[in-house]
Amino acid sequence: MSDIYREVIIDHYKHPRNSGELPNADVHGHEDNVVCGDTVDMYIKFDDADTVQEVRWAGEGCALSQASASLLSEMLKGKTRDEIAKIEDRDILKVVGETLNPSRKKCATLSIQALQKGLNG
Repeated sequence: MSDIYREVIIDHYKHPRNSGELPNADVHGHEDNVVCGDTVDMYIKFDDADTVQEVRWAGEGCALSQASASLLSEMLKGKTRDEIAKIEDRDILKVVGETLNPSRKKCATLSIQALQKGLNG
């Protein structure tokens, strides 16, 4: 992982964006990484046009899983439900660095898995 990716991850881990629960969310998805114990919950509230009005996340775990949730929450702002449904693991991997080993990829994509569970409820 290059230094720029490390800096982004450390910044989002130490200064998480949009963290916390969102009461009355339209979407709530939860995902656990049974291998390491990381958890992520994603919450989304849509406006009348089905565009993200507010996004929050909560979780516990390693810097990569928590920073990825913070990064994903920023990526979701202003997107429609349909646009969010098209987000894939590779989209977050582009942001955090694609050269992760399989166990670290699971950490990086935990928030996307939680998001997809919430959308597909």
